[in-house]
Amino acid sequence: MRYHNITKDDMLNGEGLRVVLWVAGCGHACPGCHNPVTWDANGGLPFDEAAEDELFAELSKDYVSGVTLSGGDPLFPGNRADIAALCARIRQRFPDKTIWLYTGYTWEEIQNLPLLKNVDVVVDGRFVQALADSQLHWRGSANQRVIDVQRTRASQEVVLL
Repeated sequence: MRYHNITKDDMLNGEGLRVVLWVAGCGHACPGCHNPVTWDANGGLPFDEAAEDELFAELSKDYVSGVTLSGGDPLFPGNRADIAALCARIRQRFPDKTIWLYTGYTWEEIQNLPLLKNVDVVVDGRFVQALADSQLHWRGSANQRVIDVQRTRASQEVVLL
């Protein structure tokens, strides 16, 4: 897996103060995407031990609520195995931190992915420029949903946060 940036002290991409991992690779190519530089799966830098150490150093801070995985798309097929392993390591080491994941896939397309057992919130759906609204909380367009993953998995019906 490759990544473009680790943003520290972020308040825009999830609840609370967060660290954001911007991964490389996205096949959606949504018109109006705010981060098209991340589409190339071969772009950015390798997510190596030093990058993980940097991410975990931020997560170890008491005032950081959790991590947000964005990009690109963390669920780009080439990223899924590495994202699954990373989420498992985060959950094990930081059980009280939340994991948010932004994806262009809908919940219905990804709901059976095993990695979701370690994710707290998914913001799903492609960005649709015609539905863009800067007043929306934690999402860019009105078609996207902020989904409470564990409550959704338990009830088998989408539960919005």
